[in-house]
Amino acid sequence: MSTETETSPETPVLDPTHTVFTVEEIHKLLPHRYPFALVDRIIAYEPGKQAVGLKNVSFNEPQFQGHFPGRPIMPGVLMVEAMAQVGGIVVVQMDNFASGLFAFAGIDKVKFRRPVVPGDQLIITAKILKAMPKRGFVAMTGKIEVNGELAVEGELKFAILSDSN
Repeated sequence: MSTETETSPETPVLDPTHTVFTVEEIHKLLPHRYPFALVDRIIAYEPGKQAVGLKNVSFNEPQFQGHFPGRPIMPGVLMVEAMAQVGGIVVVQMDNFASGLFAFAGIDKVKFRRPVVPGDQLIITAKILKAMPKRGFVAMTGKIEVNGELAVEGELKFAILSDSN
């Protein structure tokens, strides 16, 4: 995990060139594939607690063909999904949640603070708030920043679906 600043113990100093998990390693952990694999790499990771991912937004992504042609803006639902995938990196590696698939159980307090456009680099942070393995439930906070500016934030809840569901 990267070092933390003296001013805020919750704000890790991030190096976007650092890699904890490559895209290939992410694909081994998460079931998402094109066009729904939305995390390019994990740049910070604290087992059972949090992860920070990176996504480079490219004009060539399929959503920009239909989402405001002439003024492409990344759809909010894809940003929420990107936060969930970064959180998923933490969840799928927790011992008690190792098998099964996780699915949204709730999305709360999501705020979109600025548009995300092609050329932006998203720094996506997901922190576990509550994990209840016996009930198959996880709650987390997520946020996305672009150039140090908050773009999206919210709370995400997941139900862990067992392999038998």
